[in-house]
Amino acid sequence: MISVLFFAKVREDLACRNLSVDLPEASTVSALKKQLVADNGGRWEQVLMADNIICALNQVVVDDSAAIISGDEVAFYPPVTGG
Repeated sequence: MISVLFFAKVREDLACRNLSVDLPEASTVSALKKQLVADNGGRWEQVLMADNIICALNQVVVDDSAAIISGDEVAFYPPVTGG
């Protein structure tokens, strides 16, 4: 089981705070995104496949090729800006 968290604008756009997801062994962030889109539809594709979405695996920023194993925490959030 993978814990998936959504923060800030991503959480608002998806109307979802968190999910638990079963993934096959040797999955990647890319595979997780594809499964979430397949399970939840078009709005999820717009949000999760955006070029600027940030993904953290166990609180470390990673790209879509990062491997995910059972027990991991994956978080999606928008780019951070400051002023």
